[in-house]
Amino acid sequence: MLIVNNYFVAVLLCVLAMICWGSWQNTRNLARKEWRFELYYWDYSLGILLFSLLAAFTFGSLGQEGRTFLQDLQQADGRNIFSAMLGGAVWNIGTLLLTAGIAVAGMSVAFPIGGGIGWILGIVINYIARPAGNPVLLFGGSLIIVGAIVLSMMAYRRLAKKQEKPSFKGILLSLLAGIAIAFFYKFVAQSLDTEITREATGKLTSYTAVFFFSLGAFVSTFIYNPFFMKFPVEGDPVSFRTYLSGTLRDHAMGLLGGAIWCLGMTSSFMAVKAASPAISYGLSNAAPVVAVLWGLIVWKEFRGAPAGTNRLLSGMFVLYLIGLVLITLSNV
Repeated sequence: MLIVNNYFVAVLLCVLAMICWGSWQNTRNLARKEWRFELYYWDYSLGILLFSLLAAFTFGSLGQEGRTFLQDLQQADGRNIFSAMLGGAVWNIGTLLLTAGIAVAGMSVAFPIGGGIGWILGIVINYIARPAGNPVLLFGGSLIIVGAIVLSMMAYRRLAKKQEKPSFKGILLSLLAGIAIAFFYKFVAQSLDTEITREATGKLTSYTAVFFFSLGAFVSTFIYNPFFMKFPVEGDPVSFRTYLSGTLRDHAMGLLGGAIWCLGMTSSFMAVKAASPAISYGLSNAAPVVAVLWGLIVWKEFRGAPAGTNRLLSGMFVLYLIGLVLITLSNV
């Protein structure tokens, strides 16, 4: 299997994860406008599972170090498998809420709030589980990101007021998403074998952990998503029959979105050995910085916003970047 031991390479992998986690939602926007997020999500969860298998049988099975994917499956302990799958189920409800928040408020708002809350809480949770790095820089950067989240809320409230949209719903969905997303990484990290030898330990390599995480997310979609379809945050209820009537492009965008997200997940956990879970999580989850750029520059989500809104958004983006730099430097 491919093992990363160099911190600089680990940081580059975290940057790749950040780009993937901040960009997957573009595939939702590239599907038909009437293709609801609840329908998109079936293909999205399947795309994650399929890519996790691809990564497991390539990066997770090549090379001379560690255990191959199949060898790892044979020695895996049931508790660690459950922990990784639980992480997938917890992440899944958070991401469904985040996708609902994006449908209501747009990428420029839902990601900074939901992703930001998940980012901060996740850093704290993972640091408590395995302290590493300079806590002043790590938590100082986190506090600055809190300021960015506040500016994002202020900007969206201004836009929602002008467009007569229910600002509270978009903010609430994003906040709930962030709280759920914050906890998933810890469950998956608990299942990891950070030493990665050929000997059986019962714990999982990063590639096997990502596979079981993806399996947990996929299975739990059949529990969560029907609820969102029956009680939608916007519009009328939708049925599975509507999903089956989707075009090839609709389904392809969902699969691609899932593959992009899972590439980020795989990259992030490849970096855990060389960096700590707290730092790997912190860098990878800087995705709101990327999502804000997509939402503002490409999708023009704040077009026609009241005067002064752009200053709030600029301040938000600058604070996110400062926080990102401090988190990166916390382990240098």
